[in-house]
Amino acid sequence: MAIYHLRLKVISRALGRAAKVGGATRRSVVAAAAYRSGEKLYDSSQGKWFEFDKPDVIHKEIIAPDTPSVPEWVFDRQTLWNMVERAETRVDAQLAREVEITLPRELTKDQQIELVRSFVRDEFVSKG
Repeated sequence: MAIYHLRLKVISRALGRAAKVGGATRRSVVAAAAYRSGEKLYDSSQGKWFEFDKPDVIHKEIIAPDTPSVPEWVFDRQTLWNMVERAETRVDAQLAREVEITLPRELTKDQQIELVRSFVRDEFVSKG
């Protein structure tokens, strides 16, 4: 029987209840993007590189609306998330949404990727 899992989360700048004395003073959406993509990204607001070894990352992609008004920098992960950090000024700003999906093993990797791509286009990109 095919079983799936879906969890939606907000990535905000605020640390929330997990804040530790002497630890980080805020969360970074650039660091979150580096972790999820397994890439090395530079956070210009903190002047820091974030790099995570993530061999379990199977596919990564940035999907944006197919309109001429979408600037090319949107498809560069480091620039995109640094622009988000710069645009949001609130200390507790909600910077991104994370969609965690576990898909049935019965689907091939290509089918899984296409299913997620279709879901993202229908539920997020089409709504702006």
